[in-house]
Amino acid sequence: QVQLVESGGGLVQAGGSLRLSCAASARTFRGFVMGWFRQAPGKEREFVSAIGWISSVTVYTDAVKGRFTISRDNAKKTMYLQMNSLKPEDTAVYYCAARDNVQITKFGHLYHYWGQGTQVTVSS
Repeated sequence: QVQLVESGGGLVQAGGSLRLSCAASARTFRGFVMGWFRQAPGKEREFVSAIGWISSVTVYTDAVKGRFTISRDNAKKTMYLQMNSLKPEDTAVYYCAARDNVQITKFGHLYHYWGQGTQVTVSS
């Protein structure tokens, strides 16, 4: 029903920037909450950011607030994560997620669809 494809990951020096993209295939984008999660080696998956179908409603984990910016283009059915001032601790596989619900949430188990992930590596 819905497929998500992430892109934009790579290797970057600390202090640098990357922009991740998540392209979604769906009959409509209306009402979908979109989110970004990440998982570092040996650690549990953690919430990064989410955005509601009303783009002004956004949520960030404290670790990235002020450095990352989430956005979406409903016409293109694409979500973005602009990552600035990257730190080595940001190194992880980043996953795009979506749920057919208006309620924004940080809990991964409440998201219905997931992408394959894209690797972000930040060197010191």
